[in-house]
Amino acid sequence: MASEGNRAGGYLDFEQKVAELEQQVDELKKLGMKKGIDYSVEIRRIEKDRIAELKRVYSSLTAWQTVQVARHPQRPILTDYLNLMIRDFRELHGDRCFGDDHAIVVGIGQIARKKVLIVGQNKGKTTKEKIACNFGCPNPEGYRKALAKMKFAEKFGLPIVTLIDTPGAYPGIGAEERGQAQAIAVNLTKMSRLKVPVICICIGEGGSGGALGIAVGDRLAMLEFAYYSVISPEGCAAILWRDGSQAPDAAQALKLTSKDLLKLGLIDAIIPEPVGGAHRNIHDTVHSVESYISRTLAELQQMKTEDLLEDRYRKWRSVGAGCTLRAGRRSSRIATVGRPATVRHSPSPASI
Repeated sequence: MASEGNRAGGYLDFEQKVAELEQQVDELKKLGMKKGIDYSVEIRRIEKDRIAELKRVYSSLTAWQTVQVARHPQRPILTDYLNLMIRDFRELHGDRCFGDDHAIVVGIGQIARKKVLIVGQNKGKTTKEKIACNFGCPNPEGYRKALAKMKFAEKFGLPIVTLIDTPGAYPGIGAEERGQAQAIAVNLTKMSRLKVPVICICIGEGGSGGALGIAVGDRLAMLEFAYYSVISPEGCAAILWRDGSQAPDAAQALKLTSKDLLKLGLIDAIIPEPVGGAHRNIHDTVHSVESYISRTLAELQQMKTEDLLEDRYRKWRSVGAGCTLRAGRRSSRIATVGRPATVRHSPSPASI
Protein backbone atom coordinates (compact mmCIF):
# COMPACT_ATOMS: atom_id res chain seq x y z
CA MET A 1 0.00 0.00 0.00
CA ALA A 2 1.20 3.52 -0.72
CA SER A 3 2.52 5.65 2.07
CA GLU A 4 0.28 8.22 3.69
CA GLY A 5 2.54 10.91 2.26
CA ASN A 6 1.52 9.88 -1.25
CA ARG A 7 -2.15 9.76 -0.32
CA ALA A 8 -1.85 13.26 1.11
CA GLY A 9 -0.92 14.59 -2.33
CA GLY A 10 2.72 13.61 -2.80
CA TYR A 11 2.15 12.12 -6.24
CA LEU A 12 4.46 12.77 -9.15
CA ASP A 13 3.09 13.91 -12.51
CA PHE A 14 3.39 10.47 -14.07
CA GLU A 15 1.57 8.76 -11.17
CA GLN A 16 -1.91 10.18 -11.78
CA LYS A 17 -3.52 6.85 -12.66
CA VAL A 18 -2.02 5.36 -9.50
CA ALA A 19 -3.47 8.27 -7.54
CA GLU A 20 -6.92 7.61 -8.98
CA LEU A 21 -6.79 3.91 -8.08
CA GLU A 22 -5.66 4.64 -4.52
CA GLN A 23 -8.43 7.20 -4.16
CA GLN A 24 -10.93 4.54 -5.20
CA VAL A 25 -9.60 2.20 -2.51
CA ASP A 26 -9.91 4.91 0.14
CA GLU A 27 -13.46 5.74 -0.92
CA LEU A 28 -14.54 2.08 -0.81
CA LYS A 29 -13.04 1.65 2.66
CA LYS A 30 -14.86 4.73 3.95
CA LEU A 31 -18.11 3.67 2.31
CA GLY A 32 -17.79 0.16 3.72
CA MET A 33 -17.29 1.49 7.25
CA LYS A 34 -20.20 3.90 6.88
CA LYS A 35 -22.71 1.39 5.47
CA GLY A 36 -21.33 -1.81 6.98
CA ILE A 37 -20.75 -3.38 3.56
CA ASP A 38 -17.78 -5.62 2.75
CA TYR A 39 -15.96 -4.32 -0.34
CA SER A 40 -12.87 -6.49 0.14
CA VAL A 41 -13.24 -8.22 -3.25
CA GLU A 42 -13.45 -4.90 -5.08
CA ILE A 43 -10.56 -3.50 -3.05
CA ARG A 44 -8.34 -6.48 -3.87
CA ARG A 45 -9.12 -6.07 -7.57
CA ILE A 46 -8.22 -2.38 -7.50
CA GLU A 47 -5.07 -3.10 -5.49
CA LYS A 48 -4.02 -5.61 -8.14
CA ASP A 49 -4.54 -2.97 -10.82
CA ARG A 50 -2.60 -0.44 -8.74
CA ILE A 51 0.42 -2.72 -8.39
CA ALA A 52 0.33 -3.52 -12.10
CA GLU A 53 0.23 0.19 -12.95
CA LEU A 54 3.14 0.96 -10.63
CA LYS A 55 5.21 -1.81 -12.20
CA ARG A 56 4.37 -0.55 -15.68
CA VAL A 57 5.25 3.06 -14.91
CA TYR A 58 8.42 2.40 -12.94
CA SER A 59 9.79 -0.13 -15.42
CA SER A 60 10.15 2.57 -18.06
CA LEU A 61 10.97 5.82 -16.26
CA THR A 62 12.75 8.49 -18.24
CA ALA A 63 15.93 9.99 -16.82
CA TRP A 64 14.02 13.12 -15.77
CA GLN A 65 11.34 11.06 -14.05
CA THR A 66 14.09 9.20 -12.19
CA VAL A 67 15.43 12.54 -10.95
CA GLN A 68 11.93 13.40 -9.68
CA VAL A 69 11.73 10.10 -7.80
CA ALA A 70 15.17 10.67 -6.28
CA ARG A 71 13.95 14.06 -5.02
CA HIS A 72 10.58 12.83 -3.75
CA PRO A 73 9.76 14.57 -0.44
CA GLN A 74 8.84 11.25 1.20
CA ARG A 75 11.96 9.42 0.01
CA PRO A 76 13.98 7.99 2.93
CA ILE A 77 16.90 10.20 3.94
CA LEU A 78 19.95 9.62 6.11
CA THR A 79 18.08 9.82 9.42
CA ASP A 80 15.74 7.02 8.30
CA TYR A 81 18.73 4.75 7.71
CA LEU A 82 20.30 5.74 11.02
CA ASN A 83 17.08 4.97 12.89
CA LEU A 84 16.19 1.72 11.11
CA MET A 85 19.55 0.23 10.14
CA ILE A 86 22.17 1.37 12.67
CA ARG A 87 22.38 0.03 16.22
CA ASP A 88 24.13 1.91 19.05
CA PHE A 89 24.86 4.93 16.85
CA ARG A 90 27.15 7.53 18.41
CA GLU A 91 27.59 10.74 16.47
CA LEU A 92 31.00 12.40 16.21
CA HIS A 93 31.11 16.18 15.80
CA GLY A 94 33.34 18.88 14.38
CA ASP A 95 36.28 19.17 11.99
CA ARG A 96 38.70 20.48 14.69
CA CYS A 97 39.29 23.49 12.47
CA PHE A 98 36.18 25.62 11.89
CA GLY A 99 32.90 24.07 12.99
CA ASP A 100 30.36 21.26 12.84
CA ASP A 101 28.51 21.02 9.52
CA HIS A 102 25.09 19.41 10.02
CA ALA A 103 24.79 18.55 6.32
CA ILE A 104 27.25 15.70 6.91
CA VAL A 105 26.61 13.35 9.82
CA VAL A 106 29.39 11.04 11.02
CA GLY A 107 29.29 8.42 13.75
CA ILE A 108 30.07 4.90 14.90
CA GLY A 109 27.44 2.18 14.99
CA GLN A 110 26.64 -1.42 14.10
CA ILE A 111 25.24 -2.74 10.84
CA ALA A 112 24.31 -6.42 10.94
CA ARG A 113 26.35 -6.74 14.17
CA LYS A 114 29.44 -5.29 12.52
CA LYS A 115 30.89 -2.08 13.95
CA VAL A 116 31.45 0.55 11.26
CA LEU A 117 31.93 4.27 10.76
CA ILE A 118 28.92 5.86 9.06
CA VAL A 119 29.34 9.01 6.96
CA GLY A 120 26.18 10.43 5.42
CA GLN A 121 24.71 13.54 3.88
CA ASN A 122 21.54 14.72 5.57
CA LYS A 123 18.80 16.83 3.97
CA GLY A 124 16.42 17.03 6.91
CA LYS A 125 12.68 16.44 6.90
CA THR A 126 11.03 19.45 8.56
CA THR A 127 11.67 23.03 7.50
CA LYS A 128 13.71 23.63 10.64
CA GLU A 129 15.85 20.55 9.97
CA LYS A 130 16.34 21.47 6.31
CA ILE A 131 17.61 24.92 7.26
CA ALA A 132 19.88 23.49 9.97
CA CYS A 133 21.57 21.12 7.51
CA ASN A 134 21.57 23.60 4.61
CA PHE A 135 19.18 21.43 2.56
CA GLY A 136 21.85 18.74 2.29
CA CYS A 137 24.51 20.99 0.72
CA PRO A 138 27.72 20.51 2.72
CA ASN A 139 30.29 23.18 3.54
CA PRO A 140 34.07 22.51 3.58
CA GLU A 141 34.00 21.78 7.31
CA GLY A 142 31.61 18.91 6.59
CA TYR A 143 34.08 17.23 4.25
CA ARG A 144 36.95 17.89 6.66
CA LYS A 145 34.92 16.43 9.52
CA ALA A 146 34.22 13.34 7.43
CA LEU A 147 37.89 12.89 6.57
CA ALA A 148 39.06 13.37 10.16
CA LYS A 149 36.66 10.67 11.36
CA MET A 150 37.61 8.36 8.48
CA LYS A 151 41.24 8.61 9.57
CA PHE A 152 40.03 7.73 13.07
CA ALA A 153 38.25 4.67 11.66
CA GLU A 154 41.40 3.66 9.78
CA LYS A 155 43.44 3.88 12.99
CA PHE A 156 41.08 1.51 14.80
CA GLY A 157 40.40 -0.81 11.86
CA LEU A 158 36.73 0.14 11.38
CA PRO A 159 35.14 -0.32 7.93
CA ILE A 160 33.57 2.83 6.49
CA VAL A 161 30.09 3.15 4.96
CA THR A 162 29.07 6.38 3.22
CA LEU A 163 25.50 7.27 2.25
CA ILE A 164 25.36 9.88 -0.51
CA ASP A 165 22.38 12.21 -0.89
CA THR A 166 23.09 15.81 -1.86
CA PRO A 167 22.08 18.29 -4.58
CA GLY A 168 25.73 19.39 -4.45
CA ALA A 169 28.35 21.04 -2.27
CA TYR A 170 27.31 24.49 -1.04
CA PRO A 171 28.56 27.16 -3.52
CA GLY A 172 28.32 30.15 -1.16
CA ILE A 173 31.03 32.79 -0.75
CA GLY A 174 31.92 31.62 2.75
CA ALA A 175 32.29 28.03 1.59
CA GLU A 176 34.60 29.11 -1.23
CA GLU A 177 36.64 31.29 1.11
CA ARG A 178 37.15 28.31 3.43
CA GLY A 179 38.36 26.10 0.58
CA GLN A 180 35.40 24.07 -0.69
CA ALA A 181 37.19 22.67 -3.74
CA GLN A 182 40.34 21.96 -1.76
CA ALA A 183 38.42 20.09 0.94
CA ILE A 184 36.74 17.84 -1.63
CA ALA A 185 39.99 17.26 -3.53
CA VAL A 186 41.81 16.23 -0.35
CA ASN A 187 39.02 13.78 0.46
CA LEU A 188 39.37 12.15 -2.96
CA THR A 189 43.09 11.68 -2.42
CA LYS A 190 42.94 10.45 1.16
CA MET A 191 39.93 8.16 0.71
CA SER A 192 41.67 6.37 -2.13
CA ARG A 193 44.38 5.19 0.29
CA LEU A 194 42.42 4.37 3.45
CA LYS A 195 43.56 0.98 4.74
CA VAL A 196 40.07 -0.23 5.65
CA PRO A 197 37.10 -1.32 3.50
CA VAL A 198 35.06 1.61 2.17
CA ILE A 199 31.52 1.10 0.82
CA CYS A 200 29.72 4.03 -0.82
CA ILE A 201 26.00 4.05 -1.64
CA CYS A 202 24.02 6.78 -3.42
CA ILE A 203 20.59 6.69 -1.77
CA GLY A 204 19.03 9.71 -3.49
CA GLU A 205 20.71 12.62 -5.22
CA GLY A 206 24.34 12.35 -6.25
CA GLY A 207 25.15 15.96 -7.02
CA SER A 208 28.55 16.39 -8.68
CA GLY A 209 31.63 17.05 -6.51
CA GLY A 210 29.42 17.37 -3.46
CA ALA A 211 28.64 13.67 -3.79
CA LEU A 212 32.10 12.64 -4.94
CA GLY A 213 33.64 14.10 -1.77
CA ILE A 214 32.49 11.02 0.18
CA ALA A 215 32.19 8.57 -2.71
CA VAL A 216 35.69 7.16 -3.27
CA GLY A 217 35.78 3.59 -2.01
CA ASP A 218 36.08 -0.10 -2.82
CA ARG A 219 32.46 -0.39 -3.93
CA LEU A 220 30.09 2.26 -5.25
CA ALA A 221 26.42 1.25 -5.42
CA MET A 222 23.20 3.13 -6.14
CA LEU A 223 19.59 2.64 -5.23
CA GLU A 224 17.60 1.85 -8.35
CA PHE A 225 15.96 5.27 -8.68
CA ALA A 226 18.78 7.43 -7.36
CA TYR A 227 20.83 9.55 -9.74
CA TYR A 228 24.50 10.56 -9.90
CA SER A 229 25.62 13.38 -12.17
CA VAL A 230 28.34 15.92 -12.85
CA ILE A 231 25.67 18.66 -12.80
CA SER A 232 21.94 18.93 -12.16
CA PRO A 233 19.70 18.68 -15.25
CA GLU A 234 18.46 22.22 -14.60
CA GLY A 235 22.01 23.56 -14.36
CA CYS A 236 23.04 21.76 -17.53
CA ALA A 237 20.02 23.10 -19.42
CA ALA A 238 20.67 26.63 -18.21
CA ILE A 239 24.30 26.51 -19.38
CA LEU A 240 23.82 24.76 -22.72
CA TRP A 241 20.47 26.16 -23.83
CA ARG A 242 19.89 29.04 -21.41
CA ASP A 243 16.51 27.45 -20.80
CA GLY A 244 15.70 25.53 -17.62
CA SER A 245 12.68 23.94 -19.29
CA GLN A 246 15.11 21.77 -21.26
CA ALA A 247 15.99 19.88 -18.06
CA PRO A 248 14.33 16.62 -19.25
CA ASP A 249 16.52 16.59 -22.37
CA ALA A 250 19.57 17.42 -20.28
CA ALA A 251 18.81 14.57 -17.88
CA GLN A 252 18.65 12.12 -20.76
CA ALA A 253 21.95 13.35 -22.19
CA LEU A 254 23.77 13.28 -18.84
CA LYS A 255 23.36 9.49 -18.44
CA LEU A 256 22.71 9.92 -14.74
CA THR A 257 20.52 6.94 -13.88
CA SER A 258 21.76 3.83 -12.11
CA LYS A 259 21.24 1.72 -15.24
CA ASP A 260 23.24 4.14 -17.38
CA LEU A 261 26.09 4.30 -14.89
CA LEU A 262 26.23 0.53 -14.48
CA LYS A 263 26.44 0.11 -18.24
CA LEU A 264 29.31 2.61 -18.35
CA GLY A 265 31.14 0.77 -15.57
CA LEU A 266 31.04 3.77 -13.23
CA ILE A 267 29.22 1.99 -10.41
CA ASP A 268 29.47 -1.56 -9.12
CA ALA A 269 25.89 -2.47 -8.25
CA ILE A 270 22.26 -1.38 -8.30
CA ILE A 271 20.23 -1.98 -5.16
CA PRO A 272 16.58 -2.62 -6.12
CA GLU A 273 13.82 -0.46 -4.70
CA PRO A 274 10.28 -1.59 -3.79
CA VAL A 275 7.58 -1.34 -6.44
CA GLY A 276 6.86 2.35 -6.91
CA GLY A 277 10.10 3.61 -5.37
CA ALA A 278 11.75 3.81 -1.95
CA HIS A 279 9.20 6.34 -0.67
CA ARG A 280 6.46 3.71 -0.88
CA ASN A 281 8.16 1.24 1.43
CA ILE A 282 10.94 2.73 3.52
CA HIS A 283 11.50 -0.38 5.65
CA ASP A 284 12.05 -2.68 2.67
CA THR A 285 14.41 -0.14 1.12
CA VAL A 286 16.50 0.11 4.27
CA HIS A 287 16.57 -3.69 4.54
CA SER A 288 17.88 -3.99 0.96
CA VAL A 289 20.63 -1.46 1.67
CA GLU A 290 21.55 -3.22 4.90
CA SER A 291 21.74 -6.59 3.14
CA TYR A 292 24.00 -5.17 0.45
CA ILE A 293 26.32 -3.62 3.04
CA SER A 294 26.47 -6.85 5.06
CA ARG A 295 27.33 -9.00 2.03
CA THR A 296 29.86 -6.54 0.65
CA LEU A 297 31.58 -6.06 4.00
CA ALA A 298 31.94 -9.82 4.38
CA GLU A 299 33.58 -9.94 0.95
CA LEU A 300 35.94 -6.99 1.49
CA GLN A 301 37.02 -7.99 5.00
CA GLN A 302 38.42 -11.25 3.64
CA MET A 303 40.93 -9.33 1.51
CA LYS A 304 44.44 -8.44 2.59
CA THR A 305 45.06 -4.72 3.00
CA GLU A 306 47.53 -4.54 0.12
CA ASP A 307 45.07 -6.34 -2.19
CA LEU A 308 42.27 -4.03 -1.07
CA LEU A 309 44.31 -0.93 -1.89
CA GLU A 310 45.51 -2.33 -5.21
CA ASP A 311 41.96 -3.20 -6.29
CA ARG A 312 40.72 0.22 -5.25
CA TYR A 313 43.52 1.91 -7.20
CA ARG A 314 42.77 -0.11 -10.34
CA LYS A 315 39.05 0.53 -9.93
CA TRP A 316 39.40 4.31 -9.96
CA ARG A 317 42.20 4.41 -12.53
CA SER A 318 39.92 2.47 -14.89
CA VAL A 319 37.06 5.01 -14.73
CA GLY A 320 36.34 6.12 -18.28
CA ALA A 321 38.74 3.60 -19.80
CA GLY A 322 35.86 1.71 -21.42
CA CYS A 323 34.57 4.78 -23.28
CA THR A 324 36.26 6.03 -26.45
CA LEU A 325 35.45 8.51 -29.19
CA ARG A 326 35.48 7.07 -32.68
CA ALA A 327 34.60 9.09 -35.78
CA GLY A 328 32.61 11.51 -33.67
CA ARG A 329 30.54 8.75 -32.08
CA ARG A 330 31.01 7.28 -28.64
CA SER A 331 31.31 3.55 -28.16
CA SER A 332 31.42 1.98 -24.73
CA ARG A 333 31.96 -1.39 -23.17
CA ILE A 334 28.62 -2.18 -21.64
CA ALA A 335 28.05 -4.37 -18.62
CA THR A 336 25.17 -6.82 -18.80
CA VAL A 337 22.27 -5.59 -16.71
CA GLY A 338 20.15 -8.19 -14.97
CA ARG A 339 16.56 -8.02 -13.85
CA PRO A 340 15.53 -5.16 -11.51
CA ALA A 341 14.61 -7.68 -8.82
CA THR A 342 18.26 -8.44 -8.01
CA VAL A 343 21.41 -6.52 -7.21
CA ARG A 344 23.41 -6.20 -10.41
CA HIS A 345 27.17 -5.97 -10.68
CA SER A 346 29.37 -4.43 -13.33
CA PRO A 347 32.57 -6.14 -14.49
CA SER A 348 35.48 -6.15 -12.06
CA PRO A 349 38.05 -3.37 -12.56
CA ALA A 350 40.51 -5.94 -13.89
CA SER A 351 38.20 -6.71 -16.82
CA ILE A 352 37.65 -3.11 -17.87
